[in-house]
Amino acid sequence: MAFTLPALPYALDALVPHISKETLEFHHGKHHNAYVTKLNELVPGTKFEHASLEEIILGAEGGIYNQAAQIWNHTFYWNCLKPNGGGKPTGELLKAIEATWGSFE
Repeated sequence: MAFTLPALPYALDALVPHISKETLEFHHGKHHNAYVTKLNELVPGTKFEHASLEEIILGAEGGIYNQAAQIWNHTFYWNCLKPNGGGKPTGELLKAIEATWGSFE
C-alpha cells in the first residue's frame, strides 16, 4: 500500500497570524511529506506491505514504526487546528483556568 500525504483541512494561509503560510508550507509540504516518502521506501517487502497506518503503528518497531507514527501524529495535529478556532472554554476547564490564573484573558 502506498501512503500519501493527507491534505490539510484548510488553506495554507488559514491559520495566519498564529501560524504563517510559509510555516505550514514547510512543515506540511516538506517535513510531514518526508515521513510519507520514507515510509513508502521502508514498507515494500515487509509484512506491512498491505497494512494500514494504524496496523503498522501497532505492529512495527524501529524505523517503520517511527515513520508511521510521525505521519499519524502530524495528521492528528493538523486536524486539531482550525481557522478562528479556540475561544473561551466552558465548564470545568474554564473553572480550572480561572481558579489558577484569575481569568481566561
